Amino acid sequence: MTTTTELQPLTVGSSAPDFNLPASGGRQIKLSDYQGKNLILVFYPKDQTPGCTRQLCALQGDQSMFAGLNTEIIASNPGSEASHDRFSEKEGYEFPILVDADREMAKNYNALKENGTSIQRTVYIIDDKGVIRFAQQGMPTDEELAETIKAF
Repeated sequence: MTTTTELQPLTVGSSAPDFNLPASGGRQIKLSDYQGKNLILVFYPKDQTPGCTRQLCALQGDQSMFAGLNTEIIASNPGSEASHDRFSEKEGYEFPILVDADREMAKNYNALKENGTSIQRTVYIIDDKGVIRFAQQGMPTDEELAETIKAF
């Protein structure tokens, strides 16, 4: 009998792994770009699917609330820049979507499923000093994210 276990997100209180990746809109994004700001980092499975669209649209809708909390948003999956650009344009996303083509960032953030290729929907909040303050699989509400940010 085989059992499968999901990888757990990185530990709250640990340092966020660095990254430097291409992103939607022809940008190049690295963790240090957000020094002095809080960051919501969302790993999601695929562009233009119902759950992913719902999750990212909610974040876009609450972007001004998060900006008031000194918080930026970025998303990431293995899709291409062209796919991310189409998705962002269609849905009006103002935040960057990272191109993690080799899934190295997802691996570093324990956001891969056990098979090593599929993305496990995972959300992190990284504080202004690069420390992970929230780590959860699934789709936490924006209110839960905001309350977490307000608490530190």
